[in-house]
Amino acid sequence: MTEDFRTIFMGTPDFAAHILKALCAHGVKIVAVVTVADKPAGRGQQITESAVKVEALKQGIPILQPLNLKDESFRADLAAYHADLFIVVAFRMLPESIWSMPKAGTINLHASLLPNYRGAAPIHRAVMNGETETGVSTFFIEKEIDTGKLIEQEKISIGPNDTVGMVYNQLMELGAKTTCSTVDKIRLGDIRPIAQSQLIDGHEKLANKLFKADCEINWKQPAKKVHDFIRGLDPFPSAWCTLYNSVKNENKSFKFFAAEQTGIPVSTELRSNEQGLLFPCSDYYLLIKEIQPEGKRKMDAQSFLAGNSLADWQVFDGKN
Repeated sequence: MTEDFRTIFMGTPDFAAHILKALCAHGVKIVAVVTVADKPAGRGQQITESAVKVEALKQGIPILQPLNLKDESFRADLAAYHADLFIVVAFRMLPESIWSMPKAGTINLHASLLPNYRGAAPIHRAVMNGETETGVSTFFIEKEIDTGKLIEQEKISIGPNDTVGMVYNQLMELGAKTTCSTVDKIRLGDIRPIAQSQLIDGHEKLANKLFKADCEINWKQPAKKVHDFIRGLDPFPSAWCTLYNSVKNENKSFKFFAAEQTGIPVSTELRSNEQGLLFPCSDYYLLIKEIQPEGKRKMDAQSFLAGNSLADWQVFDGKN
């Protein structure tokens, strides 16, 4: 990578920090990093830095933390670095006045096979929908989010029991490799971008942002669908439902992890076996190996059973 090709990296979470580290190791000249402002987090509300800022400090790269991306002073700060290319990974939506600055353009890495799963939660939505493959895409940023011309795409398979956490880690590695490759190609002028409109067939799936209500389990669906739903939210932000305790006459929220399909014919009550808890779906029982009661830590099924009788609990359906 030649010294005369200058880039600025923009990102926030661990996913982006891993790619920043890979770009530095690859020899990409990153003259500045843009990330979110430090903010209080956790019970103690201690000021925390983004993962990208932490990595930039390790690499000795200058850091910009604008509060307003449309601020003219921020644009002036960027211009002073004379960057040829901006690289964006898991960051805020940029105004055109920013992404149009570099002569080589602004690229984004998105964790899906565009034009499918445009939006904020592409990895979660792909697993939740039972997809058997996904991947990463690099593209040039344009006015509409996640719609720019594609530069590179790489695929991975999603196994039938893979969780979003597993797929996330795979895509983070693949994304680092693909972003480095894309920067190389742009620097050498070896790109043939493809308009996403050429790939649209009218059946594209979206990756809308996940809210708590989107993560509530519907046990009245087939076991495979519930299984995909739970693993698509495992370990974060996690699938949940409300259970009713008939002895204490109270409802409690529970989060569910490590689900497995069983093929065990279903009845109405909750059951258990030596492997874990059995929750009835519309066709078969679904095995749950880990559970997190409201206000408590995650525990394995055996730990939960040690202090609870399943006979006291049932899935809350609003009629109790």
